[in-house]
Amino acid sequence: MKPFRDKRRDSRSHQPAKGGAEQAQRGTGTASGNRTEPKAAPRVLSRRDGALPAEHLPLILEVAPNADYALLDSGAGQKLEQYGPYRIVRPEGQAIWQKALPAKDWDRADAIFTGDTDEEGIGRWRFPKTPLGETWPMKHDGIDYLGRFTSFRHVGVFPEQASHWDHMAGLIAAAKRPVKVLNLFGYTGLASLVAARAGAEVTHVDASKKAIGWARENQEMAGLSQKPIRWIIDDAMKFAEREERRGSRYDIILFDPPAYGRGPKGEVWQLFEDLPGLTDLCRSILTPKPLAVVLTAYSIRASFFAIHALMRDTFAGMGGTVESGELIIREKSAGRVLSTSLFSRWVA
Repeated sequence: MKPFRDKRRDSRSHQPAKGGAEQAQRGTGTASGNRTEPKAAPRVLSRRDGALPAEHLPLILEVAPNADYALLDSGAGQKLEQYGPYRIVRPEGQAIWQKALPAKDWDRADAIFTGDTDEEGIGRWRFPKTPLGETWPMKHDGIDYLGRFTSFRHVGVFPEQASHWDHMAGLIAAAKRPVKVLNLFGYTGLASLVAARAGAEVTHVDASKKAIGWARENQEMAGLSQKPIRWIIDDAMKFAEREERRGSRYDIILFDPPAYGRGPKGEVWQLFEDLPGLTDLCRSILTPKPLAVVLTAYSIRASFFAIHALMRDTFAGMGGTVESGELIIREKSAGRVLSTSLFSRWVA
């Protein structure tokens, strides 16, 4: 849009924020100073009737090096990436092998993240050459946006999500009709911009006011200001519940929740407690002829089989196929891969 993302993806807009110090992380965002609200009564769930959807697994979705982004090398607990004009070094706990490129290539880095190696830990960036500004121009498949050095090691985009973005854009184009997309835990908006460019009407929800502001900047920078995108600062679960009551419906739903996060009024999100209810809500706010629901899960101690089973159960009786597996990034130096997250998506 990514972990607690490596405890990934951040805390893609959701994270303890994908709050406080900027739950920056990814996107859920907690507004500091807010008191925690009492948690709403859990959604009452019952197993759906009907045949389970077909299944396709494991499905490994790979992002290869390209002109916009490349994983140049990895090893010894670090990764060397190329984001547009800059080489960046960040911690990577899964890189337990040895670096393939010589030290002189790593020494050419423009920015190095230092400090706490915990994904949610606050650190700082060191600039070995010229001090860089907080933001810099980036591009994805012709869409301009801003990269940003955050204190949580993230830079505003999770490149492995490009596989989902391309798939979604294809579904929108093939539908040949108006398509409504809901992007929950939307973070800095790349998925929303891809969907809007493809012709969809988009609702983008994130609990972090800062992330929403960044996403709006990206919309302007991409030249997509006239595209229909609603930017909503809200708790994902509460928003989905209201949409259910209002009768609002969507053809495609993306949700990329953190392992743990807080909403703008202190709402607490715990993945294993709350994911079943939110998944059920996503089914309830689909249109009569939906296209897809895409779930990505970072930084959890589970197999993709767990969320695969959840998605198949939730979408029982709707036909279609549930595809599940991992998102990976192919390394340029030695061809190794980094697995970044688990995913499961129902496709009509």
